[in-house]
Amino acid sequence: MRRVAITGMGMLSPIGNSRQAVAAALSGGVSGIRAMPEWAAVGDLKSHVAGLVSPFDPHQIPRTCRRTMGRLSLMAALAARQAVDDGALDPETLTSPNTGVIMGSTMGSVEVLDHFFGQFHAQHGINGLEGTMFMKVMGHTVSANVANLLGTRGQLLGLSSACASSTQAVGLACQMIQHGLGDVIICGGADEVQPTSVAVFDVLGAASRRYNHSPTSTPRPFDLQRDGVVLGEGAAVLILEEMDRARRRGARIHGEVLGYATNCDSSHMTQPGADLIEACMRQALVSAGIQPRDLHYINAHATGTTLGDAAEAAAIRALVGDAVPVSATKGYTGHLQGACGAMEAILCLMMMQDGVLQPTLNLEQVDPQCAGLAHLLKPLACRASLALSSNFAFGGVNASLVLAGG
Repeated sequence: MRRVAITGMGMLSPIGNSRQAVAAALSGGVSGIRAMPEWAAVGDLKSHVAGLVSPFDPHQIPRTCRRTMGRLSLMAALAARQAVDDGALDPETLTSPNTGVIMGSTMGSVEVLDHFFGQFHAQHGINGLEGTMFMKVMGHTVSANVANLLGTRGQLLGLSSACASSTQAVGLACQMIQHGLGDVIICGGADEVQPTSVAVFDVLGAASRRYNHSPTSTPRPFDLQRDGVVLGEGAAVLILEEMDRARRRGARIHGEVLGYATNCDSSHMTQPGADLIEACMRQALVSAGIQPRDLHYINAHATGTTLGDAAEAAAIRALVGDAVPVSATKGYTGHLQGACGAMEAILCLMMMQDGVLQPTLNLEQVDPQCAGLAHLLKPLACRASLALSSNFAFGGVNASLVLAGG
């Protein structure tokens, strides 16, 4: 089976829009969460915090491409361009039939949908409807717009499995290269934040509400005082490439995707089960050909919800006990929804390259239900080279990646 190298990375996030900015935020313990006082005008919405992407210039994208992009596709396009530049992919590679695009998002642009339905219900008509609206809200808007910008001609897939979207995008890209169905795959995900996005979690009582006046104190993964999800936005893109091809062209190799697994916990739409989370992580390790004890680091999904963090902690306890360092980077960025899997894969690679594993921000007192793990409460300098990163979504979707540092 062919090996899969990671030769390019790009990102836009609440803690920075470049590797340098993101690394500085991680090492400095900087939160990207801020108060959203304007959301107080949204009736009954109780969560008024979010992680917004640092300012960016959409005019970096040509107008002919930009006109079909909502905010999430703009972010994905800029991150994809970063990744292509980082990977030094030439035009011949981009237009090869063996180069594909697989991107994930929860849905299309929520901002555009909100605007359309607000206008539609106000006038009960379609006057003023933009001809490009559908391209901004369709389920595969991120993949299609990235492909249009880059001029790719190979396979195009758009995944929409909520919080597991970009984890599955990276995993599927890995499997395609392993089995000879592509040589280079541009993969990842993007999502944007709007009040209606937050409302999905707020009505379930799963959004953080207690820290509206101290936004950097939330989310609190695994912490006794955690009170729910803080949504963030962003985009993360990786270039996956067949290893021998990458070496022949002298590419810089950031790392390797060793394994991937995904499964479905069909017992409940929103309440995760520890047994199938554990099964997913174990299957990813089997696909990578390594044992749980071989891991050097686990990047947890841990969103800060009461049930989700406890279930994941139970699964990790069953997998490795307290033998492997664990942290959750959502304390810095918030929950980037469809982008979180690819973003957290990049953060794992960055930490392994830098030789420092960063702690879980805002984890001050471990909840007894989340105890028994090697929680990182401060930076750990070490030579980590094998990491497990997992994400779990509504609908019972579990997905795990095994990564090796470069």
